[in-house]
Amino acid sequence: MREGSRFHNIAFTHAFQAIVDTSESKVSSYEALIRGSNNESAGHVFSQVRPDDMVWFDQVSREKALLTAARLGIDCAINLNFFPSSVLFNNGTLLERTVQTAMDLGIGAERLVVELTEAELVRDTEPLRAILNNFRRKKVVIAIDDFGAGYSGLNMLAEIHPDIIKIDMALVRDIHKRGARQSIVHAIHSVCLDLGIRVIAEGVETVAEFDFLRSIGISLFQGHLFGKPSFESLSAVHFPTFPAT
Repeated sequence: MREGSRFHNIAFTHAFQAIVDTSESKVSSYEALIRGSNNESAGHVFSQVRPDDMVWFDQVSREKALLTAARLGIDCAINLNFFPSSVLFNNGTLLERTVQTAMDLGIGAERLVVELTEAELVRDTEPLRAILNNFRRKKVVIAIDDFGAGYSGLNMLAEIHPDIIKIDMALVRDIHKRGARQSIVHAIHSVCLDLGIRVIAEGVETVAEFDFLRSIGISLFQGHLFGKPSFESLSAVHFPTFPAT
């Protein structure tokens, strides 16, 4: 981490939250979530970083997350967050460096999931698509995070054609009693089935939410119902059970 010394005064680490595949009752991957050294929020950490330094701090954070994941012995996929601008930076240099760091730690490219946040507006998707397709050929998995909450979701879906989308928790919350949310999520899931895109429902907190989502065919989940983010460790994962019918 050549730039790490620039941020020596910012104490941070990571928590890891499981993404589960309930069709096989297993952990599919872990998402790395930045935290302060005393488990402070991501917002607390990022508030200490100058805007001009954010792209490099974000990269140092990803590399540190990989080091921690290797130390914890994570043997499934690892989800790392990227702004589209970070992927585009210097024609994919930061993504290449992330992949190389992973490989140096014995983490194969096929175990890396790049989560693109929708918090940035992407006006021209062609350069982004070209870079991501190059890394997809190296077996890196591409995901769109917070789908349905940010900018240009459908355009990104059509142009980037990710391997995975993560449905934003705002659409998931109380979905079992919100007809409009049910229709929207059902439509998203149907489109993704047609396109061969896997769907993760994130922010699932209740059995009722989970029960509805699984009833429409979703089997990948992330949320407190299954396990909270675990500070510098991997916590036990809970799989809800239902009476036999």
